[in-house]
Amino acid sequence: MPRIKSPHLLVAESGADREGHGLRRTMGLFQLICFGIGAIVGTGIFVGLSDSVAQAGPAVVVSFVLAAVTCVFTALSFAELGGAIPVSGSSYSFAYAGLGESTAFLVGWCLLLEYGISISAVAVGWSQYVNELLHSLTGLQLPHDLSAGPGDGGIVNLPAVIVIAMAAVLLVRGVRESARATAAMAAVKLVVLVAFCAIGFSAFKDGNLVPFSPAGLGGIGAGTTAAFFSYIGFDAITTAGEEAKNPRRDIPVAILVCMGVVTLLYCAVALAAIGAIGGGQVAGRPAALSYVVNQVTGSTVGGGVIAFGAVVAIASVVLAVMYGQTRILMSMSRDGLIPRVFEKVSPRTATPVAGTLIVAAVFALPAAFASLDAVMNLCTIGTLAIMAVVNIAVIALRRREPSLARTFRVPLYPVAPLLGVGFCLYLMYETGWTTWLQFAVFLAVGLLVYVGYGRRNSRLAASAVATPDATDAVLQEA
Repeated sequence: MPRIKSPHLLVAESGADREGHGLRRTMGLFQLICFGIGAIVGTGIFVGLSDSVAQAGPAVVVSFVLAAVTCVFTALSFAELGGAIPVSGSSYSFAYAGLGESTAFLVGWCLLLEYGISISAVAVGWSQYVNELLHSLTGLQLPHDLSAGPGDGGIVNLPAVIVIAMAAVLLVRGVRESARATAAMAAVKLVVLVAFCAIGFSAFKDGNLVPFSPAGLGGIGAGTTAAFFSYIGFDAITTAGEEAKNPRRDIPVAILVCMGVVTLLYCAVALAAIGAIGGGQVAGRPAALSYVVNQVTGSTVGGGVIAFGAVVAIASVVLAVMYGQTRILMSMSRDGLIPRVFEKVSPRTATPVAGTLIVAAVFALPAAFASLDAVMNLCTIGTLAIMAVVNIAVIALRRREPSLARTFRVPLYPVAPLLGVGFCLYLMYETGWTTWLQFAVFLAVGLLVYVGYGRRNSRLAASAVATPDATDAVLQEA
């Protein structure tokens, strides 16, 4: 039988800390919404838009909508589970409560892939816009050897390492400081993207949208897979379950607000960019939004402003996603599935200092030296698998825990979560058989790690909480 952890036990344990000092509840609804926007809006639109346009052409707008629909169904499931089980573990904890320990470990394993590659890839994208900003301000750029890894013809991507280090320092200082910085950065990038839309639509030409779908449905599907990366990060909101003031109410609201705002913004930016200069000029171009503004205005000043917004936006993604990664590792460590160093919380800052520094060091290496293009699809398929599991967990918990307090319920149940699973499987199919093979190998390695370490060190098994009496005892102690 699978080792399933009671939602009540998860919530009770989240208030306990091995060192006698817990996380502090300092984030309100506004901070959660800003945190969500901070985690989502970044490299995907500032850098990845050109890749999506290369696949789908002007029909990239449809690709963004399809990617959003996939995320919306899963966002509804995250909203229900985030309100019912407000803990830091996010989808890992949801899988533990719904489907059992082995599935939860593999979800956590995939989260390492999702967040790790996201942090590294976003940091690399930050480096592109730093160079664009320097060029706009001074006419100079960083040497290619110091702004690109060996896979891209350089030696080390120094700006990528710097942005990861800055995020780590801010996270170590405390969640209140991180939330304030994320809110400020979210405001800046929203203003910059709205300004971009105003400039782009001022030069809008209908002819630039023709042909609308040059690669047909296949191009739209491929564009949807590419556009999906732009939405990665909305689940990070649920990792703030132990630091939100009113998580049962605010987490569902924050998820739904973020998804609505981001989808409208992405579609508007894509239409403005393609309508202004045409899909052919946007496709495959680094720092595409700055290029569009420069072409429309005939000056590098506007492009410099966009580059500044991108630098701020992408830095906020690194900050928010790294935050989510450290909280998930903390939850896995608290369950005994990974080493205990990740669960230790500093009494002074109320943050997992050691875990944060380890995460920063590990993910700075691929950002500095590796070309991540080859593993982007692997990141996508891993994220889609996590989302499918979350939708299934909603169904499993509705059957197993019908009386569980839920501040939000997925509408059209069970159709909505089943559609979420279906859309995830469709996009996973679009990644291709090579990615599926890589993913199978990745999961096999994760399963070996679980059998070799996690299963043997599981605190759920060690405490024998499978019996009602033991569960009651743990709940009372927590």
